[in-house]
Amino acid sequence: MAWPEEMDLALALAEVASRPVVWPGLGRQSPGPLRLIVLAPGRDLDSLSRRRLPRWTAGLAYPAARTIMVRSRGSSAFTVLRHELAHLALHDAVRSRLPLWFDEGYAAWAAGEFDRLQQLNVNLAVLRGRIPDFDQLDRALRGPPTTAETAYALAVTAVIDLAQRTRGGQLAPLFQELKGGVGFDSAVRSTVGLTVDQFEVRWSHAIRRRYNLLTWLAAGGLWTLLGGLVLVAHFLRRRRDLPRRRALDDGWVIPEEEESAAF
Repeated sequence: MAWPEEMDLALALAEVASRPVVWPGLGRQSPGPLRLIVLAPGRDLDSLSRRRLPRWTAGLAYPAARTIMVRSRGSSAFTVLRHELAHLALHDAVRSRLPLWFDEGYAAWAAGEFDRLQQLNVNLAVLRGRIPDFDQLDRALRGPPTTAETAYALAVTAVIDLAQRTRGGQLAPLFQELKGGVGFDSAVRSTVGLTVDQFEVRWSHAIRRRYNLLTWLAAGGLWTLLGGLVLVAHFLRRRRDLPRRRALDDGWVIPEEEESAAF
């Protein structure tokens, strides 16, 4: 489903959505029948989301109704589609209820959204000492755009950390437990040997060790810092030179142009 001006994009997205995909820990899966709705950026989502999602949301998935909504254009639309398809694949395979941080973190990881910019967000969160617990992370994922962007990046690091602690460094053993209907807390305890609360503490300590000032600089923060220093230096120089420029302006009189003689 799409508005006429979005039909070409909708057809291209539908073609991608019909292909089988190999998902981390889940293996190769066919998406099966689904309803795809493509909206132009700026279209209202309230009627589709029942006002439960923030206005900045670019995609929406209803696994039970097998419906995906994409509100984006260009190459980003395909990233949004893959994110929402990951939600469908995850809920097709898993019967247990999943915490939001894991659901969104897995989809973002599977969609390849954990890029250099998101790593910078994690670094900044660590440097500021703003590492939320999982309950706070769930709330932040539905917060304003700047807060949610960092929350998504942190959720990805939690899912990656959980995968690395699982046997074989993959999520497959965890998903095997979840496919059998085991609760998420019990599945984590069975495959990782930690309760979710214990894992939360270990994850928090791990990202504080991994993401610090040095990794922030290496991930691109150095250029941000240098750019900021250049702007500050330019501002200070202009401020310092202001009295001299004003002094040079004193006494300047612009002569009036003589009227041309008419011939």
